[in-house]
Amino acid sequence: MASVSQFRKLVSRNQDIAKLVETGYAVTFDSGWMILRDIPYLDQHRELHWGAIATKLVPVDGAGLVTQEDHTILFAGAHPCGLDGLTIPAIDAGKHELQLSSACADVVVQRRFSNKPIVGGVHQGFANFFDKIESYAGIIAGPAMEVYPDRAKPLTFRSVEDAPEPSVFRYQDSLTSKAEISDLSNKLQGDIIAIIGLGGTGAYTLDYMVKTPVREIRGFDGDDFHVHNAYRSPGQLDEKELGLRKAAVYQGRYESFRDGVRLVSQYVDADSASAFEGVTFAFVCVDKGSSRSGIFDLLIGLGIPFIDVGMGLKRAGGPLSGMLRATYFPPEKAQSMREKGLAEMHDGPENLYRTNVQIAELNAFNAALAVMRFKQLRGFYTEAESLSHLLFDLADLKIVGQTDHEI
Repeated sequence: MASVSQFRKLVSRNQDIAKLVETGYAVTFDSGWMILRDIPYLDQHRELHWGAIATKLVPVDGAGLVTQEDHTILFAGAHPCGLDGLTIPAIDAGKHELQLSSACADVVVQRRFSNKPIVGGVHQGFANFFDKIESYAGIIAGPAMEVYPDRAKPLTFRSVEDAPEPSVFRYQDSLTSKAEISDLSNKLQGDIIAIIGLGGTGAYTLDYMVKTPVREIRGFDGDDFHVHNAYRSPGQLDEKELGLRKAAVYQGRYESFRDGVRLVSQYVDADSASAFEGVTFAFVCVDKGSSRSGIFDLLIGLGIPFIDVGMGLKRAGGPLSGMLRATYFPPEKAQSMREKGLAEMHDGPENLYRTNVQIAELNAFNAALAVMRFKQLRGFYTEAESLSHLLFDLADLKIVGQTDHEI
């Protein structure tokens, strides 16, 4: 739900919304939607009921200017009826559900309505939010206002500015509200994520996680940022970044997008426990077995679940071949998983991954596998089977998944 300051910002930046509030509609904002409570309507017995309208807000800029998505609305309530006891025709667009925050738990959306105004014999869209709400309120509430002129009044002046916890994002997450998956996105809110290693795969993991509503992201990497890093990481290179610490470079890129990003120039080993206080999940994105070994000691000792990623490429006179890996280590089975030898714990000869840097798509895909698996664990994505070990083969572009019992 919008904070108090955002309520006022939306009202001050949008004259049509301000007009709704001034006219007396019970306006509030929640999860990228404008909600208008206190909409009276009749049932088939001409009994009075109260519903609510929800209409989507599409951000135009980061300063509160919004526009409509289309001419439709959502409605919380039964299908309104006219004076004749029949459902009002020509507005029903089918059943629909919408998950709002707990602050709007009373608004239970049940259906979508669609009705375009006719201008000069032609169906037109609405010029603004005020015209849209006035039109739908007239259709829905009109019969109730006629039967109950003293009671059925949609203009109650009950706008609500109360707000839950503020968002970590500096801009409204319009994609989440547009897709109507706020309830799924909320499953990630409580997490404190650690990303160990901000090289190619780690940088993409960071980029993906920054765009989730997790409470905090802690990133660790003690290396400097050089030209080769720009070839296997997201974002546009600024020449001033060359030679800076990786942590500083990515901190500068993302701190204007959201709060809770804390990247430090630090290597992680078995003695880094203090930096991981409160961490709920970790991604291990390092390419040295010796470093991985100490990191595993730390995470297993702290009982932190984690996903370790790896990449192995080779060339035998022709195109590159190799595998990508993402392995999940749940706390209760992490040590036994480690003993299966799924991830390198020793430094071997230099492999092609450390010298060939034109593989940004593989870094990105390796990161995507890890992040998707994490989101499965949190219930964001569906999970047909609890897979612990994912392997992607470049030769046939197939992903093989194994449970911990199959490994």
